[in-house]
Amino acid sequence: MYIGEISKKTGLSIKAIRFYEERGLIRRPERLGRYRVYQETDIEALKLIKEAKEIGITLSQLKALIAHHDGQLDWANIKLFLAQIRVQLVNQITDIEKKIDHLDRCYAQIDCQPNA
Repeated sequence: MYIGEISKKTGLSIKAIRFYEERGLIRRPERLGRYRVYQETDIEALKLIKEAKEIGITLSQLKALIAHHDGQLDWANIKLFLAQIRVQLVNQITDIEKKIDHLDRCYAQIDCQPNA
């Protein structure tokens, strides 16, 4: 597949695809004359990058995560990484809930004060 097709299938701009290629997030595609020829695994990697960025995963985290073995993504490693991110997010939720509870207690104390 050529880069235009990959762009349509992933929803990423051609510029973004080239950027991810330059950063080593996807493998350098084979060339057919002047054209880059992408594989299905490139689409998978690009979709993963797009989705990961939407939840706040950085490109440096992704670069360490995305490793190809025999031309395939290491989905077991990706799944483990995403599970770790989920745990971090759940912990952040817990921390935020504690802070909200603390604020509620402070707010209630202020309400008990004269002239509040």
